[in-house]
Amino acid sequence: MLGLGLVAAPFAFRMFSRAPAGGEMIDQFRPYMTTAKIGGFQRDMAEIDRAATEARAELPARLGLTPAQVAAQYPTYADFDRRWPAINADMTDMLATMRADIPKFEAVDALPPFPLFPWFFVVPGALIAAASAWGLVRVRGKRSRFPAAIAVGVLGLGLIAAPAVFQMFTRAPLGGQMIDDFKPLMTRTRVERIQGYFLVIGSGEGTLRTAIVPAATARAGTTAFPAIARFSADFPAISNRMAPMIGAMSDNVDNYDAVKALPPFPLFPWFFVIPGVLVAGLALVAARRDRPGPTGTTRETAPTASAAAGTPIPTPSGGIS
Repeated sequence: MLGLGLVAAPFAFRMFSRAPAGGEMIDQFRPYMTTAKIGGFQRDMAEIDRAATEARAELPARLGLTPAQVAAQYPTYADFDRRWPAINADMTDMLATMRADIPKFEAVDALPPFPLFPWFFVVPGALIAAASAWGLVRVRGKRSRFPAAIAVGVLGLGLIAAPAVFQMFTRAPLGGQMIDDFKPLMTRTRVERIQGYFLVIGSGEGTLRTAIVPAATARAGTTAFPAIARFSADFPAISNRMAPMIGAMSDNVDNYDAVKALPPFPLFPWFFVIPGVLVAGLALVAARRDRPGPTGTTRETAPTASAAAGTPIPTPSGGIS
């Protein structure tokens, strides 16, 4: 029954569809979940922020306009200027969460491939059920179940050992924390909002580059805007760097939901250990009860000493048999 329960568990938790979805998500996030990559994105955001700060502080005076007049004359830039503080805060929070979760991601990535997880239940469960059935067949055939009990016990010990071999007691809880940390990020609404940010930033940069900075330069002569100039020069590369990561987030919202629907990650080691202890314990009981005796018989089937010696056994009527 324990073996069949292990076989049934992946079907009950829909692991054959959800676990591969988790594996796909891990594969697609792997290129971005590094300190170098996230650190580069954070530097990009800081570069945009310096340009936005420089534009807000200097452009109205250089144009000879009030901030309200700048907003009225250049609405796409005004939209960027108005929304940038919230965009920066949201993106900074997202990147900070991802950077803090790099060790947790690495722990999950070090686990066996997600598509194999259902088979870690099905294969040992089927073997335990088969070995147990073999023991039942031997008992019905008046033979010792000892070899089957040993086989079942070894399989039970294998279940107990598996989480330790794969370091699941440390890695699985970290995976659970990462799933919890990503919950505010991996929603369709949040991802679509982030995708929209780049339209706002791109429109603002285009207006700065093609209209505002040339107008300010023409009015004030050769006036430098170093932060804006660098932002305009780097924005195509910044956008090209960030777009694939945002695309990976968008592509994996459903995969994230599938992983989140699995049982909590910290429980996974115990899904092996508890059945393993029960299986190994029951196998030990069976082996001790059915261990071969000195003459090759089992403890349960060995004849009594008096019967073996041919001693007459009294009958209830007082006679002998």
